[in-house]
Amino acid sequence: MAIGKYTRVDGRRSSSSYCSTVTIVVFVALCLAGVWMMTSSSVVPEQNKDVSQEDKVEMKEQNEVKEQASEVDSSNTRQFEDNPGDLPEDATKGDSTVTSEDNSNSNSEDAKTEDTDKKTEDEDSKTENTESNSEATESNKESDETSTKETDSDGSEKNSGSDESENKSDNETTDGKIEEKVEQSDNNESDENSSKNTDDDSKNQKSNEVYPSGAQSELLNENKAETGSWSTQAAESKNEKESQKSSKQYSWKLCNTTAGPDFIPCLDNWKAIRSLRSTKHYEHRERHCPEEPPTCLVPLPEGYKRSVEWPKSREKIWYYNVPHTKLAKVKGHQNWVKVTGEYLTFPGGGTQFKHGALHYIDFIQESVPDILWGKRTRVILDVGCGVASFGGFLFDRDVLAMSFAPKDEHEAQVQFALERGIPAISAVMGTKRLPFPGKVFDVVHCARCRVPWHIEGGKLLLELNRVLRPGGFFVWSATPVYQKLDEDVEIWNAMKKLTKAMCWELVSISKDQVNGVGVAVYKKPTSNECYEARSKNDPPVCQDSDDPNAAWYFTQPDTFVSTERGSQWPEQWPTRLTNVPYWLSSDQVGVYGKPAPEDFSADYKHWKRVVSKSYLNGMGIQWSNIRNVMDMNAIYGGFAAALKDRSIWVMNVVSIDSADTLPIIYERGLFGIYHDWCESFSTYPRTYDLLHADHLFSKIKKRCTVDGLMAEVDRILRPEGKLIVRDTVETIEEVENMARSMKWKVRMTYSKEKEGMLCVEKSTWRPEDSETLEYAIV
Repeated sequence: MAIGKYTRVDGRRSSSSYCSTVTIVVFVALCLAGVWMMTSSSVVPEQNKDVSQEDKVEMKEQNEVKEQASEVDSSNTRQFEDNPGDLPEDATKGDSTVTSEDNSNSNSEDAKTEDTDKKTEDEDSKTENTESNSEATESNKESDETSTKETDSDGSEKNSGSDESENKSDNETTDGKIEEKVEQSDNNESDENSSKNTDDDSKNQKSNEVYPSGAQSELLNENKAETGSWSTQAAESKNEKESQKSSKQYSWKLCNTTAGPDFIPCLDNWKAIRSLRSTKHYEHRERHCPEEPPTCLVPLPEGYKRSVEWPKSREKIWYYNVPHTKLAKVKGHQNWVKVTGEYLTFPGGGTQFKHGALHYIDFIQESVPDILWGKRTRVILDVGCGVASFGGFLFDRDVLAMSFAPKDEHEAQVQFALERGIPAISAVMGTKRLPFPGKVFDVVHCARCRVPWHIEGGKLLLELNRVLRPGGFFVWSATPVYQKLDEDVEIWNAMKKLTKAMCWELVSISKDQVNGVGVAVYKKPTSNECYEARSKNDPPVCQDSDDPNAAWYFTQPDTFVSTERGSQWPEQWPTRLTNVPYWLSSDQVGVYGKPAPEDFSADYKHWKRVVSKSYLNGMGIQWSNIRNVMDMNAIYGGFAAALKDRSIWVMNVVSIDSADTLPIIYERGLFGIYHDWCESFSTYPRTYDLLHADHLFSKIKKRCTVDGLMAEVDRILRPEGKLIVRDTVETIEEVENMARSMKWKVRMTYSKEKEGMLCVEKSTWRPEDSETLEYAIV
């Protein structure tokens, strides 16, 4: 047909050889044209047959633009990947499967072209080849996408990190306590929102912090912890980290001591106790730390269980967690503690309030209305607290009680308190000052605390005067107040004379008919007028050069601290929590280098963001299981302030080699203590649910060993308790390595530039080998 057509058009006759040649050329040309037409028909998808080649190119470019902008076009499906930092992992898995299939259709053209001949000969064969090549193309594209994602992630992290590094440099401390930016602009927030992480389990930072935010649902339940991979590190750094972690191996042993599961290194140092010249002033109950902190692990008591949750724990705890019955036998008739089956129960009584702490608390309020529990009075000191039922029920009045008692023959008073979820430390009023600043407690309480306030010129009462805020109250509930025995009368007369010389005003003395006890309430003056008007300077007032905040291993002087002129009572709770203390001046330089008032406000905003966006929602912590919390490097107490609305309490620790910001913490209605983390803390083992260490470990390495501090963390943290560490990347790796060696569960690791964060959970694992501590053997 083709030949006849072209001969009719030509209309001429020629030689046979010429015609034959032309005929062959035309025939070949027509065959090639037919093949080309058939091939084009088989390659073009049905819906695109009428689209020109130029239109195809234009559509392809448009789709690529859409893909880069992450926009979905329903008429022309392209690849779309949810940022794993914006959605949980399980929300993105299904989408990735679907989009991979769609992507294979858009990239099948080349594969189909390669099989042109087979498609022309056999349509069925063409279909089979199309499917197989589509699958192969899909597989290849997925592998390409994986490497592309890793490359993009690396680039994004570097860009974001460089921006953050510039901002962070303006806000570093001189001693390296905190190296992260406290405040950043909204632009930096949006920059970090655009960054991607390497692993599907990792999550993207959406706030202006360098650490994960609450947009992540759950950061990790770190199944990958077994491989040692860090959730947000680039692939090439993972191998390096694993190499560094394996460079040092830790071999832990069990502490063999007389105290066993209740071992407190600085209070059970029998070698030091035996060498004391006197125990007259309770020197044997004071701290005597070993030369080197122990690096062994304290054993668990047999039958130990996870602690009862608050508020049920206020009424009962597991017997085997604190298996001591002596106190129940001695004080059982006073409703301190009773043995009830597998529980130890606490009816809420005490020596001076057998019929319950709540009635006793209300009785004090009625006697002295100005106390205003939970408003004017927020932070109190409970001396000789017993099992701390008084402090435990003050939570119902929005009051924090720092309770303390010595580790004495009654066994485990403070341990009972902490197991119940009530703040307490092991301490004694002996020869040293209490580890608190001066003029910080709103009320000091003593319910028959067996402290001889009147002896030796009232030396111990002068210590209470030091820590009591001007205008604060001393609530004394003891037999000398209401009994007429000779000894009681003698003590009362001595106290009456002493308090008058100290210018304390007796504002109330009343008797509780229900409990049958009396309570005397004294008020400390708010000015020095009374001191200056005294005819006799006895007891003497301290010199102006004396620092009332000097407390760590500081021997109690025979003088007492006077009151600052113009002292102001803080705003009522909770306003005082966020108010800048009136005595913080703009001329003072804060911890982070800003004027002190700005520093204070910036710190609070910073921790409020971190807690709300990361800790509460982004770390997988079940906060209903958290009650006893410690901030091991508290600075201004911003971390505790951010947790105000949770049913927890926070022990704010200010290291002795850090800026003395503890008075600020008390001023805002929180409490805390001075401590040296090269020594053990004055608490029983297994007493905290969560420890928070912000740039502490890297700082402690300058003076003592990290493994000693880690052993102390293991001692005071409950099994299943959490440790959150924010520090340099190198320190994070070291702490993580030690945690793994103790069989702890790594819940999350995160790093960016040179800063990192780690969250680990303590296990019940204990080593088989033991180490005998000779100084702790009776």
